[in-house]
Amino acid sequence: MAKKNKMTKAAGLPKAFLRKLTSITAKRPRIVINHILKHGFITTEELSELYGYDHAPRAARDVREQGIPLETYRVEGKNGRKIAAYCFGDPTKVQGGKFGGRKTWSKDLKNELISLHGERCIICFTPYEPRYLQIDHRIPYEVGGEPKGKSCKEHYMLLCGSCNRAKSWSCEHCMNWKDDHLTEVCRTCYWANPENYKHIALRLIRRLDVTWTEDEVSEYDKLAELSKHAELDLPDFVKHCLRRVSD
Repeated sequence: MAKKNKMTKAAGLPKAFLRKLTSITAKRPRIVINHILKHGFITTEELSELYGYDHAPRAARDVREQGIPLETYRVEGKNGRKIAAYCFGDPTKVQGGKFGGRKTWSKDLKNELISLHGERCIICFTPYEPRYLQIDHRIPYEVGGEPKGKSCKEHYMLLCGSCNRAKSWSCEHCMNWKDDHLTEVCRTCYWANPENYKHIALRLIRRLDVTWTEDEVSEYDKLAELSKHAELDLPDFVKHCLRRVSD
């Protein structure tokens, strides 16, 4: 595996930064921090093989949610393919107000969100049993922190695991996430407000997530077969059909 060309080890870090690092006790961010302190960086392979974290962005996000800046870059994995690696970012960009991480959400909050939006993912509209729905900040915690006030259910939404991972990936590659941290930019993004948005991670995009469930699956299969006859990818075929209807 390729070596990091600018190792960030404990000996070269400011004392105040080290104190903040050692103040974090939650298991997953603690493991990531300890590994980086010892080796200078941690890769997605190491997160999976050494610690059993197959969703590496989630482990890195846990560290960022504690206010610790992390940089993401690419290295060569064991099979020769490029993989992600994480190291500490600029110690002066520590977000001190976020220490302690996000608060634990109550069952009452999930029940309130279900009452508002139903037992479904707010992105793909797929129905799920409540235990499979995840409470998520509309504005990423890394940008807006924890909402204040007694009644703040409007700051959260319910996502399925797949859409939550898609949101994480998109947000972490957005320049507002990386540099500016402007809550108003996030508030007008699809991932924060899919009901009424202007952009997706600063790109002019409109998105529709559609799923076919149970008895509807046969309709999807028919649509997929028609797209093959038309020699179009399924998303392009759906757009083609919609254009014909709107003409």
